[in-house]
Amino acid sequence: MSRTLGQLLRNSAESHPHRIAVDDPERDHRITYSELEQRAGRLRDLLLHYGTRPGDRIGLCAPKSVGSVCAIFGILTARAAYVPVDAGAPPSRNAGIFDDCTIRMAVVAGQLLEGLKDAWPDQSISVLEHLEEDLFLVSGVARTAESAPAADENASPDEVAYILYTSGSTGKPKGVVHTHRSALSFIDWCSEVFEPVESDRFSSHAPFHFDLSILDIYVPLKHGATVVLIGEELGKQPLRLAPFIPGARITVWYSTPSILRILADYGKLDRLQFPDLRLLLFAGEVFPVKHLRTLRKLWPRPRYFNLYGPTETNVCTYYEIPDDIPDDRTEPFPIGFACSGDRTMVADDDGHEVGRGEEGELLVSGGSVMRDYWNLPQRTEQAFFVDGDGSAWYKTGDVVRESADDGYVFAGRRDRMVKRRGYRVELGEIEAALYRHPLVTEAAVTSAPDEENGVLIKAFLTLSNGSRPSLVEMKRFCIEHLPAYMVPDRFVFPGSLPKTSTDKIDYQRLKESA
Repeated sequence: MSRTLGQLLRNSAESHPHRIAVDDPERDHRITYSELEQRAGRLRDLLLHYGTRPGDRIGLCAPKSVGSVCAIFGILTARAAYVPVDAGAPPSRNAGIFDDCTIRMAVVAGQLLEGLKDAWPDQSISVLEHLEEDLFLVSGVARTAESAPAADENASPDEVAYILYTSGSTGKPKGVVHTHRSALSFIDWCSEVFEPVESDRFSSHAPFHFDLSILDIYVPLKHGATVVLIGEELGKQPLRLAPFIPGARITVWYSTPSILRILADYGKLDRLQFPDLRLLLFAGEVFPVKHLRTLRKLWPRPRYFNLYGPTETNVCTYYEIPDDIPDDRTEPFPIGFACSGDRTMVADDDGHEVGRGEEGELLVSGGSVMRDYWNLPQRTEQAFFVDGDGSAWYKTGDVVRESADDGYVFAGRRDRMVKRRGYRVELGEIEAALYRHPLVTEAAVTSAPDEENGVLIKAFLTLSNGSRPSLVEMKRFCIEHLPAYMVPDRFVFPGSLPKTSTDKIDYQRLKESA
């Protein structure tokens, strides 16, 4: 069994040197396992030449490409950790992330170099090497050239593999640190459940700074299968993306529900055939049942899995969606059962386990859980509950209840619960009710302090056609589906809802626009 992510590539390159490892159909560019290992090795040797040591952080600021996949494995096999950032984000944000984790060097796309230099004036950024595909190796606080240890043959699975930065409650991104061990715990579980084969072609829809990319990259490469790259622009255009899927012969699809929803609504899937698609995986947010039902009818053949887990845990629970979704079902499907190797429990505010059927916070302990937050010891301590046996449990912040047959049912986020008129209100429950309206395609609910009512609740809705229901109609609909104290005060009908770079609804921007 592999001890590091780099060894996954080495094993497949030995077993399947001439199979296609990474395919970029948009650019008609593909690379075999042998070629991927060779190109990753060249970057590894450069990193070692410039003094990279085990545990160093190497930034990655580039759009998704065959070259950026090579860069990831070059970094890993140099026994460094890669720190990917959003190539489309403001340079100041990316520079702040690189500064926070004190990168030694970075692989940067040529068109992003000047912006990064301007945003990082205190650092002397200089180009060390021009790599392939308009990628450059640049200095951060790189050491001078010196002899370095051999690459990852002697690497420990407890060494840091990557750091993914997520939005922090303070407004400053926080780095989630995963080791090779925690990543492989998740990847090995995927192997057990999804049974990948050499002929599989996995979609790589998520950007590399998003945790969904861990499955996209490493599960197929472990099994000699193919990673099919999907660029950011293509990934958000349903009329182009829909025919791309059968054209690229994708067998395993993985994305957020919002992407699947726009495919079902606007991709004209009924005009196409998808003979290769066997698995459809989704994660990152709740999938409203009416949209999932529509997709199930358009794509009846694949097995569907709802995968749950914050970046800090990889995926820690899963639920297989049944073949038939009753027409009268309105509640989202459960997040299901713990993945093998992880333990889960539902606890109250004091860390005491609650009874089945009672709501509480979901806690996770096991191999897939992060090591810590980078350089935030106090935040790390707050994120874990340590039980009487000394086991550390990550506090997800998600409220669930355990059912007798379906595992865990997601009730909402602790940080999206507000008190109104003495009642506890979960904003996600209001959203779920609004999705029952036949015209609503997307719903997002925010709250803000209000002198008169204590809390002002605002609903943002996108509609399936041009007609807009009146305020009275929406209030009447909500009263039929919600207690009076949960009915929104205001309804807003924008043309679309703002999204983050990982295709989730951007609640912060909605609040700022309120």
